[in-house]
Amino acid sequence: MFGARCLLRALRSCTSAPCPRHKPSARLSVRDALGARSTNGERVKVQGWIRSVRSQKEVLFLHINDGSSLESLQVVADSSFDSRELAFGSSVEVQGQLVKSPSKKQNVELKAEKIEIVGNCDAKDSGFVHIHTPIITSNDCEGAGELFQVEPSSKIKVPEENFFNVPAFLTVSGQLHLEVMSGAFTQVFTFGPTFRAENSQSRRHLAEFYMVEAEISFVESLQDLMQVMEGLFKTATMMVLSNCTEDVELCHKFIAPGQKDRLEHMLKNNFLIISYTEAVEILKKASQNFTFTPEWGVDLHTEHEKYLVKHCGNIPVFVINYPLALKPFYMRDNEDGPQHTVAAVDLLVPGVGELFGGSLREERYHFLEQRLARSGLTEAYQWYLDLRRFGSVPHGGFGMGFERYLQCILGIDNIKDVIPFPRFTHSCVL
Repeated sequence: MFGARCLLRALRSCTSAPCPRHKPSARLSVRDALGARSTNGERVKVQGWIRSVRSQKEVLFLHINDGSSLESLQVVADSSFDSRELAFGSSVEVQGQLVKSPSKKQNVELKAEKIEIVGNCDAKDSGFVHIHTPIITSNDCEGAGELFQVEPSSKIKVPEENFFNVPAFLTVSGQLHLEVMSGAFTQVFTFGPTFRAENSQSRRHLAEFYMVEAEISFVESLQDLMQVMEGLFKTATMMVLSNCTEDVELCHKFIAPGQKDRLEHMLKNNFLIISYTEAVEILKKASQNFTFTPEWGVDLHTEHEKYLVKHCGNIPVFVINYPLALKPFYMRDNEDGPQHTVAAVDLLVPGVGELFGGSLREERYHFLEQRLARSGLTEAYQWYLDLRRFGSVPHGGFGMGFERYLQCILGIDNIKDVIPFPRFTHSCVL
């Protein structure tokens, strides 16, 4: 899932024996190859990314996609090709003959004569450990106070006492627990329900939703963190497009016409980066009238986020370095001035606005100690502060709302339509 660190290497052929000389192969996109009318053994060259690998005793099946089609092209190769090099997510160039397929699932397939690895991908060996973080917690990770408190339904013997001896809440994020575990496993993630007691019935808010969260030790720059975030979005999306083709096509055809092209536009372009300060300046110069006036030191609203994405050509855009006063205590102080900022990052996407939120974490003991003291949180977070006393390292992480992600790739306007049993203010049916 976290195939975000695909490293380009020198071109390496999967075959040790030289290929016989043939007439130069015609280069085709996956879409053109699938739509080819002639299947009389014409030699072609197709480039793309591996979406699945299936190895049998005498034959190897690959499915490759280049973004030109939701459907992948099946490649049939001799088992002598090194299947260990042909991993999910790797980019390849395949030369061979386009022939009629005996399978009813596709009209044509590519009989491979030569396969070259353009770029390896360590998607299966990225080293992230899945941590099951608790749903009941005593901390407020976001610091916004939008918590559901957990109490027994029946009165306990001593009403003045808490069941857990401390106030307990449904989790708003597994981040702080992930930070603990990243000290042992370096790269960790969790995927589970989170809860916000936010009095909102907007099209992008739920009281209960799922989040993918990751925490990575030894990360020292937002650039490194953003590389993982962009890679996660693109890898997960290509996997969905490959494995859930009919479901995606149904949404794109009947609910969000044109979303397929918008999604391909996102996948083929590098995500953009602007600072919070630059974002505010762009908004101030906009001809559009906003309900909330954009000002430095004020959080961005949904209308601002959507405008910024449109301004950037409907390409996802990272907004970095937010004012310190807007963000929680755990974000790393940039020590800049006169406008004091922290190393925070939000990823804004078309149609939704904020999809990812992340930051470098404050690993320096005295900086964190001062932030907690100013907020009156030292006693409650002494355990968190102690993590900085024993082998602390630079680290960072992020969270992605799963339902918002589905909104983004499927083109669904209302978040309540991408979850079976939506929970929001004044509504908890079943």
